Amino acid sequence: MRCAVLMPLLAACLLAAPALNVAHAAEQAVPQTEPAVGAPSRIDLWPAGRVPGEPANPGTPNVIERSDVAALPDRYIDTVSAPYLVVYRPARPNGSALLVVPGGGYQRIVLDKEGTALVPAFVEQGGVTLFVLRYRLPAGRDDRQAALADAQRALRVIRAGATQWKLDPQRIGVMGFSAGGHVAARLSSGFATALPGIGDAIDAVSARPDFALLLYPVIDMGAHAHSGSRKRLLGAHPDAALVRQFSLQLQVTPATPPTFLVHAQDDTVVSVHNSLLYYQALTAAGVPTEMHLFPHGGHGFGVRIPPGFTAAQWPTLALRWMQAQPRGDAP
Repeated sequence: MRCAVLMPLLAACLLAAPALNVAHAAEQAVPQTEPAVGAPSRIDLWPAGRVPGEPANPGTPNVIERSDVAALPDRYIDTVSAPYLVVYRPARPNGSALLVVPGGGYQRIVLDKEGTALVPAFVEQGGVTLFVLRYRLPAGRDDRQAALADAQRALRVIRAGATQWKLDPQRIGVMGFSAGGHVAARLSSGFATALPGIGDAIDAVSARPDFALLLYPVIDMGAHAHSGSRKRLLGAHPDAALVRQFSLQLQVTPATPPTFLVHAQDDTVVSVHNSLLYYQALTAAGVPTEMHLFPHGGHGFGVRIPPGFTAAQWPTLALRWMQAQPRGDAP
């Protein structure tokens, strides 16, 4: 797969990146850059043809490249009916894992800025096994819970396969970015929400993350909502009950896992108030929480941050925080 080949170049470019954003070229379809069904790095969440609520014959994922810098790919996928994980394994795993939920405003899922670009810091240096989720989006389906169902199933699949991947089943967390942060926060408090499954042994495994890392997350669906995410998930005119249900600062409980928050004050896409509201809710519920607010960074920076920005410290801070977390209580 091209991205795996480019990781050494990518790491070098990240260190020298002069700007936050990758230049965009004309979009082009690149389905061949995704692992094929049956490849060792691809983990399908359900048996073929048995995704709850989906047709037996899923459509072909639409994978698009929009970068004209070969060493800094910027792909996205926007049609997923058979969700799956792409796994990145360290040479020396430390036993911890992250279910990574990239963002994209519930319109698409970005695969590199909030996926492959994490590999140098988290996998190669940190020893963390990453499982990057391709989840179902709300467009074209009358099911607002599909993304949560995929996140639940993904966490269960990872935990059920802990021995195979040399993981501690009580050190499996979730990391979400932007709208993917909304999915990750939904999982953090809605891990036990009863959603359709297939009745196999994996359905009985705990879906509770042992910890959560949320980067510039969409949290609020009210006054501080990201309008695109809200419209795509809830519709153009959601009623107050629906807004409340999906405003995740209102769904926090004492069972929500310890959470690490990162946001930039100058984020004009997803207001920093989303993280502030979530932090307040977590502390009120007694959930151990650490938050880092940076003055500069904008939105969607992932790890592609100019070295002079203090926000570039977040991966190091996140890894240290993960190491300090006690083992979870999943069965």
